Amino acid sequence: MWCVALLRAIRELNLLSQQRGRVLRYNKRFVGDRRYISLHSWLTTGNMINKDFAYSLLPRELDPFDDETFMASKAAFYATITNMQTGQAEYVRLHSTWDQMDVIRASASLPFISRPVEWNGQKYFDGGLADNIPLDKCLELGCDKVIIVLTRPLGYVRKESLTAITRLCYPRYKNLHRTVEQRNKNYNHRIEQIVQLEREGKVFVLRPSEEITISRLEKDSARLEQVYNLGLNDAIRQWQAIQEYLGS
Repeated sequence: MWCVALLRAIRELNLLSQQRGRVLRYNKRFVGDRRYISLHSWLTTGNMINKDFAYSLLPRELDPFDDETFMASKAAFYATITNMQTGQAEYVRLHSTWDQMDVIRASASLPFISRPVEWNGQKYFDGGLADNIPLDKCLELGCDKVIIVLTRPLGYVRKESLTAITRLCYPRYKNLHRTVEQRNKNYNHRIEQIVQLEREGKVFVLRPSEEITISRLEKDSARLEQVYNLGLNDAIRQWQAIQEYLGS
């Protein structure tokens, strides 16, 4: 089965719209624009990444997203989001970016620097809080070939804790607290599982060949391009192995 399950769908949507390089292009162009990512936006709207600019003006007018090509794709594309009330991950199949922009926005909304996104009467954050690498969902969907793209090299162990600040900022959401408390443990366990499945030839893993040191909200366009090229070159080096894994 050809499917895609993703953590932060705003970037990976371009795979199915066949707009290679679009993410790098618009980030380099607008990364210094305070309408896009800025402390000013955070102080005035509660979102470090401005909602109106990033999810409306940019994809509709400034660097148009090809929703028609996306919808014509035969791939099943899922966004992963975390329900604040339940603390659980939810997986939403995307059919149209314009009709489901709130889901896309939720999948890229980080706590503390973004307001939770309301959708279907519930509030949501980035799916990575509850399910950073949605491997189980891929297997549940019937995918017999799974390619996992990681942003950390082999041997990385997650240690940073968000528990205290989560309790402080979102005191009413007890299930979210428990999810965040288990986040590091679940992530590290998942990585161990992936390493084992990789040894058995059951999944294919793409990792960066060197440590990625940019911040989550990196504003240096040269560093963004450097990391983009790192990922591109790493994938090119692995291309034959990917084809062999897929049996093509």
